Amino acid sequence: MMSRPQKYIEGEALDSQHAKSNNALKLRVAVLVVCVLLVSALVVTYLLLELLKTRDMLRNLEMKQETVKADVTERPPEIKPCSTVQPTCPEPEVKIITQSCSPIQTTSPQLLEINTNDSCYKCEEGWEQHGGKCYYFSTKSSSWNKSRTECITKGGDLVKIDSSEEQILLQKKNGKFWIGLTDSAVEGRWLWVDGSPLNERLTFWFFTEPNNMPVQDPDGEDCAMMGHNGIMFWFDYSCKLTLRSICEKAAVAVCV
Repeated sequence: MMSRPQKYIEGEALDSQHAKSNNALKLRVAVLVVCVLLVSALVVTYLLLELLKTRDMLRNLEMKQETVKADVTERPPEIKPCSTVQPTCPEPEVKIITQSCSPIQTTSPQLLEINTNDSCYKCEEGWEQHGGKCYYFSTKSSSWNKSRTECITKGGDLVKIDSSEEQILLQKKNGKFWIGLTDSAVEGRWLWVDGSPLNERLTFWFFTEPNNMPVQDPDGEDCAMMGHNGIMFWFDYSCKLTLRSICEKAAVAVCV
């Protein structure tokens, strides 16, 4: 009469062991899944970092190539400035298009304007004068919109780069600077601060820029800057980031 209860007890113990074994197996599977997910996340993070490093290396190579090309093909000629004594610009002795103040129309007026510190033009203190333009390189960092407001307060606006000579002039500076270019109104339609569209045949974007990567800002990158990682070409950035800026306005003519 005692044999049946004994077997019943042994069956219960066996079922309990099976249940514990199943629970342990489930726990192991769960731990294994978590480990796989963690390893996958680490691999993805590593690949992303390697991708960013590769992108920066390619940008550096592109910058060196473009800089060498610009120095070789677009080196400006030497220009003789106006006399600081005579208020009017002297007539050239020979008809050679090399003097900035000659009445003869040159074939590259923008080049002469940018690269000549003409004494016939003046800028107020704190601004750098190049030809008929004045440039202000801010020392403090602000968002793109605030930087533009500060430029307007000073009587100018964020710089509009409309010649290769002007780009070469500005890329001699070191730092990260906002410029007056944005596609915040319509994505992909880049406009200067004066409302004029970007001339697609005269751009200085770096490598795959603009790419509108939503890395630092989910809204994307809608404002242009120059000077990323020391590369003085154009990059699209989040307008909310704080950078230095380049303001521009016309110089005051003092010659009659």
